[in-house]
Amino acid sequence: MSLADENCQPLSGAQHRLTPADCTALLAQLPKWESDDQGRLRRRYRFPDFAAALAFTNRLGEIAEAQGHHPDLELGWGYVTVHLITHDVGGLSRNDFIVAARIDALPRPADA
Repeated sequence: MSLADENCQPLSGAQHRLTPADCTALLAQLPKWESDDQGRLRRRYRFPDFAAALAFTNRLGEIAEAQGHHPDLELGWGYVTVHLITHDVGGLSRNDFIVAARIDALPRPADA
C-alpha cells in the first residue's frame, strides 16, 4: 500500500514521533519534498498564475479536512508552499507523509 492510499490516525504524544531513520526512509517515497531547518516537511508547488495556485490550495484543503491533519500553507502569485508537522507529537509522524503523498496525487500543471 502506498502512502497516498493510507489514512491519517489520531496521534498524541512523543511515542508517535518518527525517528530520523524512519523519516529518511519515508522521504525517499516523496522525492520533491524536503525536511526544513524547523523539522517540518516542505514542498513548493509552482503554477502559471494566482488562480491556479488558489484552486490547488482549495483541493489541498479538502484533503486536510478529510484526513484531520492540516498543513501550514503559504500562497502567493504562482506558488503554494506546504509545511507539515504533527504538533501533538512534537515532530514528524506518519500522518505528515500520508498527507504529503495525497497532496502530490492531486492533479496540477506539469511544472508544479
